[in-house]
Amino acid sequence: MKWSPHFILPALLCSASSFAYGEAVTDKTEASPAIEKITVEASPTANTLPVGTFDSPVSNLEYDPRVDLQSRNMAEAQADVTIRGGIFENTGFRVGSATLLDPQSGHYFAEIPIAPQMLTGPYILTGADNALNGANSSVGTVSFGWKPISTGGSVSVGTGTNDFNLQSLHAAVSMPLEGAKDWKLGFEGEISHSQSDGTIDNGDHDFTRASGRVQLAGADSQTDLFFGSQDKFFGWPNLYTPFGVNETEELETRLLMLNHKQSYAQDSNFEVSAYYRTHDDHYIYSRENPSAFEAFHKSEVKSLALSGHHAQSDVFAVNYSAQFIDDSIESTTLENNFTSRKYYKLSVLPEYKMALEDNKQLTFRLGAAFDDTNRDDSELSLIGDITLNTQNSKGFERTFYLSYAEASQVAGYTAIGGSDSGGLFRSNYTLERETTKSLELGLLVDEQTWQLNSAIFYRKDDNLTDWTFNFDSSSARFANPVDINTTGIEFLATKHFETTEIVASYTYLHKSENYGAADIDASFYALNFPDHRLTLGAVWNPTDILQFRIDNEWRKQHENALRGSDDDALFTHLTLKITPPMLKNLFITLAADNLWGESFEEIPGTPGRGEQYTLSATYSW
Repeated sequence: MKWSPHFILPALLCSASSFAYGEAVTDKTEASPAIEKITVEASPTANTLPVGTFDSPVSNLEYDPRVDLQSRNMAEAQADVTIRGGIFENTGFRVGSATLLDPQSGHYFAEIPIAPQMLTGPYILTGADNALNGANSSVGTVSFGWKPISTGGSVSVGTGTNDFNLQSLHAAVSMPLEGAKDWKLGFEGEISHSQSDGTIDNGDHDFTRASGRVQLAGADSQTDLFFGSQDKFFGWPNLYTPFGVNETEELETRLLMLNHKQSYAQDSNFEVSAYYRTHDDHYIYSRENPSAFEAFHKSEVKSLALSGHHAQSDVFAVNYSAQFIDDSIESTTLENNFTSRKYYKLSVLPEYKMALEDNKQLTFRLGAAFDDTNRDDSELSLIGDITLNTQNSKGFERTFYLSYAEASQVAGYTAIGGSDSGGLFRSNYTLERETTKSLELGLLVDEQTWQLNSAIFYRKDDNLTDWTFNFDSSSARFANPVDINTTGIEFLATKHFETTEIVASYTYLHKSENYGAADIDASFYALNFPDHRLTLGAVWNPTDILQFRIDNEWRKQHENALRGSDDDALFTHLTLKITPPMLKNLFITLAADNLWGESFEEIPGTPGRGEQYTLSATYSW
């Protein structure tokens, strides 16, 4: 099959319970090898770059049909990424084999100081693949891999409304090692900065990121040593509280990571990841009166992770994953002496493949995962799926699958380690380990010029930690456990024409909840979900000089007593790329986000973002 370089197709992964977006998938640790991988560059959205700042690993996820990104200010400022109606702390972010944990709060999981040019993905892992590879993320994982380094680079500058300005520089070089056949040494670095007054009053930002890595790559292995640093300041009214106050946050994130991937024998590989992460947070409740309330947090995380796929024969293989995490926090608001924890995760998922007639293959996977910490009860979880794949010589592929997966996680320190009697953010010392059970049935179809990904699922969450609100209380939010049953339907279709690519999706969610308490008036997260959601994206190339990219999202949000805006919303992200033929390697971009000035509150009680228009120029080599 031949696809255009920017063809926006969701690649069908080996495991039907996860979709791969971004670079072509070549690492079988991301999913099982039951289905032959489609080697295309793919994306479920038309646009890949943000409008209001430099790009980050979460950029444009708000238009991804498998992800519901609930932002404060903008996605790159503070992004709560939810999957299939979960909440932000149910979603993990994985680089290599390791999940990047923040012990204070899942609000900071997406603080990843890595330039997206260095990463493949994102791969959205759900069901059995999340239970296998995720850590302390019971619903889904956004997973990234390390790209091979290629010589090249780019420099970008931008300006726009709201006094926006942008500067970004990326450069990489890869060279063969003398006297070492098939070995290459690579160096890559990036620095980016953006600043603006914000799309609404008191919504300003000032971001800087610097990242670099060294890579040693051979025919069967790749080793990466990475260090990244990211400093962010941003403000927003009602950032975390619904009291009409202009809040600010200042974040400093540092990440040191060593990653090694190794292929061996026939259809076998493993990946080892180790990282050290620090995250500093300075939160001010009122920028006009900083002394009213401010909080300082400094978290530290060390982790070692391993994942792999070992093929014992053509029909039997074992998928496995393990991770150890050691974290600690220094905080001015935690009172429960709950400031450190050790996490252990081990999962094993054997698989058996059976060849059937008429180019059909049946794959069985059945295994388990074990989770434990030094502070919480342990949990043993069952994982399994059945996949029937059919292919023919004309490029047709069809996959049916049935998946059952259990997963568990523990609450963050803000939920369990602060005051349980007062203050802005009230903790709950009785919170127990959260458990999730999910059942999923899906159909994936791949033809020469179109694809369909569809699924129906049911998930049961017990003791899910949610943040709730009571109109009679002086606290902004309470940590409360809730039992929730979620039913969902997903359809994602893509179509390729001669000069146009189109991607469209529809999702439906229904929830039934039981908090076991009567003093809850609204939920910030667990009940903040769309009943119905539609996305429509397109890439149109009318000439070699012009390219149009558009993403649209319409949603009907579940009613919430805290939301001050309408429950309906329509967002549009439009980009025009101009490549002047007389200026080699230069392109100019005109972009608009929130084209219709939608004021929808993505977080109930928190104002939505405004319109942003930018003009940028990029020179590449």
